[in-house]
Amino acid sequence: MQVWRDVEQVPADFGPSAVTIGNFDGVHRGHQSVLTAVAHDARATGLASVALTFTPHPLQVHRPDSAPPLLTGDADRLELLGRTGLDAVLLCTYTLAFAAQTPEEFVRTYLVDGLHAQVVVVGRDVRFGRGNAGDLSTMQELGARLGFRVEVVEDVTAPSDNRAPELDGERVPRRWSSTWVRELLAEGRVAEAALVLGRRHRIRGLVVHGDARGRELGYPTANLDPAASGMVPADGVYAGWLRCTRTSDGTPLGEGGPMLPAAVSIGTNPTFDGAQRRVEAYVLDRTDLDLYGQEVVLELVERLRPTLRFSSVDELLVTMADDVARVRQVLTGS
Repeated sequence: MQVWRDVEQVPADFGPSAVTIGNFDGVHRGHQSVLTAVAHDARATGLASVALTFTPHPLQVHRPDSAPPLLTGDADRLELLGRTGLDAVLLCTYTLAFAAQTPEEFVRTYLVDGLHAQVVVVGRDVRFGRGNAGDLSTMQELGARLGFRVEVVEDVTAPSDNRAPELDGERVPRRWSSTWVRELLAEGRVAEAALVLGRRHRIRGLVVHGDARGRELGYPTANLDPAASGMVPADGVYAGWLRCTRTSDGTPLGEGGPMLPAAVSIGTNPTFDGAQRRVEAYVLDRTDLDLYGQEVVLELVERLRPTLRFSSVDELLVTMADDVARVRQVLTGS
């Protein structure tokens, strides 16, 4: 899959194309359904398939104080978009100047002149251009005038059978959405979030130095940089997997790095009166790992318990040993 970070990077002879527009945060099952259909239909009609998306998320520019936490950073979003069969992604830098374009300026610059779109796939609630002045009827009018067809994709709804997450004691149809995933993660329900995402939720970041308290206790942990990408779920202890994305000499591993079983702690470490919220992972049975400065991905499988304050270090150690045993059982069944 080709990735362009500016419309000027798109080759002059690229296209004709079918383009779909969106933020695609999380690239959840609803996104996947639409994107794979766009890629398949484009290929069947001799068009290149493209997703046009934005970084940072528009709400982080317009309402930074109330913007929702992102489910995926750009690296994971692009990796997941690549799995859908798309030919290319145009990742536009979203700024106030970008947002100031009129609907027609946006369509001409990016869809017509840049990507040579013959088909544009949008949802019924599409909004674009200065002040979100453009809507579906605007896109259809511009398409008729500028030479592309507009296809409307309907919301993709989760089934009510056992493939759907259980909410309030029952499984109910609901539109697959990033909002739904955020609600589940905020409650620590990572297993249910994985059903909506179609994969395990990820946190990606550099390993930084912590207090080294885990090493002193016999459970050395990899502490993630606070700037790590991927929404951090509710405080607690989780069973998960740790994957290094690069070798020690910096060679990228992509998705090819080994998956290491890990107990993941999220919280402020109240037993030691911690104040900073942290994400740290202990790789089971490994005290020899030197991950400082390396980028790792954590994939969360199941929440085992909430964060607790212990009255003594001995009590903490007993519970940590139990946590490790439960993580082992969750991940390996033994």
